[in-house]
Amino acid sequence: MQQHLYQPDHDEFRDLCRRFLDREAVPHHERWETDGIVDREVWRKAGAAGLLGPDVDEAYGGGGQRDFRYNAVLVEEIVNSGCSGLGFGLHNDVVAPYLTELTTEEQRQRWLPRFCSGDLVTAIAMSEPGAGSDLAGVRTTAVRDGDSYLLNGQKTFITNGELADLVIVVARTADEGAHGVSLIAVETGTAGFTRGRRLAKVGLKANDTAELFFDDCRVPAANLVGTENHGFYHLMANLPRERLSIAIAAVAAAERLLALTLDYARTREAFGRPIGKFQHNRFLLAELDTEVTIARTFVNHCVAEFNAGRLSVTDAAKAKWWTTELQNRVADRSVQLHGGYGFMAEYPVARAWLDSRVQTIYGGTTEIMKEIIGRGLGL
Repeated sequence: MQQHLYQPDHDEFRDLCRRFLDREAVPHHERWETDGIVDREVWRKAGAAGLLGPDVDEAYGGGGQRDFRYNAVLVEEIVNSGCSGLGFGLHNDVVAPYLTELTTEEQRQRWLPRFCSGDLVTAIAMSEPGAGSDLAGVRTTAVRDGDSYLLNGQKTFITNGELADLVIVVARTADEGAHGVSLIAVETGTAGFTRGRRLAKVGLKANDTAELFFDDCRVPAANLVGTENHGFYHLMANLPRERLSIAIAAVAAAERLLALTLDYARTREAFGRPIGKFQHNRFLLAELDTEVTIARTFVNHCVAEFNAGRLSVTDAAKAKWWTTELQNRVADRSVQLHGGYGFMAEYPVARAWLDSRVQTIYGGTTEIMKEIIGRGLGL
């Protein structure tokens, strides 16, 4: 099906992304998966190639393109390359708007040039051992003490957590539920800020995911991001963008899995003919191809709506849950159609199957997405 979302400039950027990934990521990714972390240098190389901060103003070293299609292209090409350890999507799509839209000029001058060069890797710390999707239930506290905040608490499941030089921490600054949450930027080297173990995950093994600890961590009040006690609302405003990014990755992964499985079904023979010639398998692949096409059409629509400033919270939730559930279904069926080979780690479908599972969890679980949509229906 012909796409109408991208223009020649986006195609050129796609070629740039592919060349970069082929040169700087694909040859190293197997080692990164063994190590549980990517080389720090790949971030600097990505910055030099213009892949970080595509929508950050040029004055701060960014691409100056307020066009989310460039973000989408990079996400798609990372998925197509199989380099799931690269945390560029979280950096560009999740953290960037907090630093471009909610910061002071002094903060932008301090952080954004290094954000775009790859010298400053970022993360956002929401989840806690006792608070995941319920952001209003965070227990990490930030108590004002003169010109500083004293930060105490623990965060977990933090993507880019080990490499991050700047972490936006969701912390409680008032005992008022959702109305008492703020965003505090914590920099590497701040006394009282330590990192725990590198978490051993089922998939996404090359992406560093860590626990973070704050023990009387004194952070300058000048590192408050946005308005004090408005952090929950800042998060709610930016979550649709994060969920759209996840949906883009989910559709790209489903397309890749389907392409790999179609190739296999055309060449792998059983009982004297290609397995794709069996009606059950042909019908199954026809169904998956139809659903993936529908998902791509809706996600492209959502990207266009986001660029126009019209993407709703409910539409982002629809895109997130539907595409990630589809990604898991395509992954599962792809493994099945590959038979025993689908269970071998050397086959891309096996690794993609493992990487897919978390998609319905982070960024808001499928159940939370359905709750958001249900409320939007007045239920």
